[in-house]
Amino acid sequence: MNMIRSASLVSNFASNMSNSVSNSAQIFDAQDAPVVRYIQDLLMRLVGERASDVHFEPFAEDFRIRARIDGVLHEVARPDVALREQLTARLKIMAQMDIAEKRLPQDGRIKLELGESQSVDCRVSTLPTLFGEKVVVRFLNAQDTTLDLHALGYEPEQLRIVEETLKHPHGMVLMTGPTGSGKTVSLYACLNVLNHAGVNISTVEDPVEIFMHGINQVSINEKAGVQFATALRAFLRQDPDILMVGEIRDLETADIAVKAAQTGHLVFSTLHTNDATMALTRLMQMGVTPYNVAASVSLIVAQRLVRRLCSCKTPVKLDEYLLQSAGMDAAQARQTDWQAFAPKGCEQCYGTGYIGRIGIFQVVPVLPSMQSLIARNASSQELSQLAQQEGYLNLRQAGLRKVVAGVSSLEEVISATL
Repeated sequence: MNMIRSASLVSNFASNMSNSVSNSAQIFDAQDAPVVRYIQDLLMRLVGERASDVHFEPFAEDFRIRARIDGVLHEVARPDVALREQLTARLKIMAQMDIAEKRLPQDGRIKLELGESQSVDCRVSTLPTLFGEKVVVRFLNAQDTTLDLHALGYEPEQLRIVEETLKHPHGMVLMTGPTGSGKTVSLYACLNVLNHAGVNISTVEDPVEIFMHGINQVSINEKAGVQFATALRAFLRQDPDILMVGEIRDLETADIAVKAAQTGHLVFSTLHTNDATMALTRLMQMGVTPYNVAASVSLIVAQRLVRRLCSCKTPVKLDEYLLQSAGMDAAQARQTDWQAFAPKGCEQCYGTGYIGRIGIFQVVPVLPSMQSLIARNASSQELSQLAQQEGYLNLRQAGLRKVVAGVSSLEEVISATL
C-alpha cells in the first residue's frame, strides 16, 4: 500500500508535465521546445526528489519513465508513446551522443544546470531494445552526497579503525559490496580526509563519478588503450603518494596494486564480494599469492545502504526471538529499555516511511592474527570466524545497531543483509 501511494505522489509533478507535452504533440515536428522543457524540468525535479537514476523505457504500446529514489524504483510518468523518439533524441543531444546511431550502446555525460551556480553531473547510457533505445541517466554528484566520514554511518569503534588506517603511509584499503552500495562515496570520503597540498593523489575510474579538486582523476578509455592496469603503471611513474583504482577486475590490476601497496604507497580500491573477509579470498582466487595479500592489505570494509526512517516513524515492540533470529545477541534482545520503530508514511516521504539512506559497515583490519591465516591460505569461513572472535561487527550486527537507534527498521536491515 505504501509503495503504491509513494509512486502516486512522486508521479504527480511528472504527470502534469507529461500532459503538457502530450497536448503539444502536433507541433513537435516544427518546434521541439516542449520536449526540451519537459526533459529539463523532469531531471531538475528528480534531483530535488533525491533520485539517483532515471530510466526512460520504450515498450510496444507505451513509454515509461521511472526514478530510483532511496534505492527503490518508482514510476514517475508515462508520456505519449509517440514522443519516445523525440525524448530519446533530446537526451542523446544533451549527452553529446550520435543521434543517428541506434544499433549500438552509447555513453555520454550531461552537466545539468540547477541555477544559482549549482549543477549536477549526469552519466547517460543508451541500450538498443526491441522497441527502441532505453536511456538511463545517473546523477553523479547530487547535492546531498556527503564526503564526510563521520556522516556515512560508521559505528564509533569502526570509525576509529578507519581513521587510524588512514594515518598509515602505505598499504591497501578495500571497499566491497554490490553495485549501488555506496563504495565510491566511501572511497572519496577517505580521499577527502587525505587530500592536501602535501600529497600526490591519482585515481583511475570507469568512469569518474565524483570530481574533487586537488586530485588527478583519470577515466578508463578502452578505445585509447587506457585501462586500470595501464593507468596504474603510468601513475607509478608520476611520483604518487596515494592511488585509487575504481575496481580490481583482473590479476594484472591486482598484482600492480599489491606491489604499489608494498612499496610505500597507500592504495584504495573496490571488489564485488558479499562480506569483508571474502575480499581476501577473492584476491587469492585471482592469482595473488597468499603472502602478498597478507603483506599488502591493511583494511577491508564491506558495506550496504539501508533506508532511513522518516520522522513519521511509529514505535513497535519486536519479539525477542525474531531479533535473535536476525542475529542479535540473546541478552540484548531481551532488553526492554530501547524502542524499535517501523515505517508509517507521510507526504514528506511520499508514503514510504523512509527518507534518505545511510550505510551499514563491516570493518575488518588485517592484523597479525589475520595475516597468519591468510598466509596459510585459509578459507573465507575461517577468516570470517576470526573476525567475529576478535569482535568486529558483521553487516547484520551493524544493521541491528541502526534498528536499536531508531535509524532504520528491522525489515530494511534484514533485506539489505540477506
